[in-house]
Amino acid sequence: MACSLLPLHAPLSSSHGLLSSRPAPRILPALPRGPRVLRHRPPPTPRALPEVAAGVASGIRDALADAFLASPPTWRSAAVSNLAVFVAGSPALLSGLSASGFAAAYLLGTLTWRAFGPPGFILVVAYFVVGTAATKLKIKQKEAQGVAEKRGGRRGPGSVIGSSAAGCVCALLSIYHVGGTAFSQLWRLGFVASFCTKLSDTVSSEIGKAFGRTTYLVTTFKVVPRGTEGAISVEGTLAGILASVFLASVAYLLGQVDVSQVGVCLLASQVANYGESYIGATLQDKEGFEWLALNHL
Repeated sequence: MACSLLPLHAPLSSSHGLLSSRPAPRILPALPRGPRVLRHRPPPTPRALPEVAAGVASGIRDALADAFLASPPTWRSAAVSNLAVFVAGSPALLSGLSASGFAAAYLLGTLTWRAFGPPGFILVVAYFVVGTAATKLKIKQKEAQGVAEKRGGRRGPGSVIGSSAAGCVCALLSIYHVGGTAFSQLWRLGFVASFCTKLSDTVSSEIGKAFGRTTYLVTTFKVVPRGTEGAISVEGTLAGILASVFLASVAYLLGQVDVSQVGVCLLASQVANYGESYIGATLQDKEGFEWLALNHL
């Protein structure tokens, strides 16, 4: 009879026909699963409308501040700054400009800001305010006499372009540094002198139409009716000189010119003013030279 080699107390297992000492695994009964509950996070509390508006307003203020303070100005900062000024001052601007004149003035303002910054822009604003006021002075009387500017004194694009052409050329030359640093002050001086000249011409003409007792043709000094091309008056001439003194002084206070250059602006404005009157008296009404009246459109 064969003897068993295993101890009698060892447990038996029939797994794979072998004996094993490991206990059988305990099997737990399966529990039924309930439905899966999805947990949703509560939506963020929406910001109140005043807070949103305040945030937008703050962003706009910051953008405008960056544009106004950009030094040197860029085309973008000039366009944004000029747009802000035009929106804020649109009621006053539209009283002195036609719709197309408004667009032309915006381009002029952007170019001026890009070239000479806020001081140059303020100079052009001063020119516009004084020139418009002189144009509208006694406008009904001028209309009755047939010597008033068209559209009730509101400037069109021809007037804006004709008045600022020389200044725009100087601004472009300054922007692109034509002639280098040696010429930069020359372009600035030319810019100021051109607007002093145009303001002197506008004021002398408009004051002469409104208050001139006697007007003389600049070529012969014969007495002619008010509003005649090339006509001058004592009242208008004195007013034109004062206007150029005013604008040159504004340019000096803004740091655009020095004292000696103020004198240059005054002299240049009167020489140019006389020359424009002479051209008007001799050529403007002749065939082929109608374009000389472009600044009256």
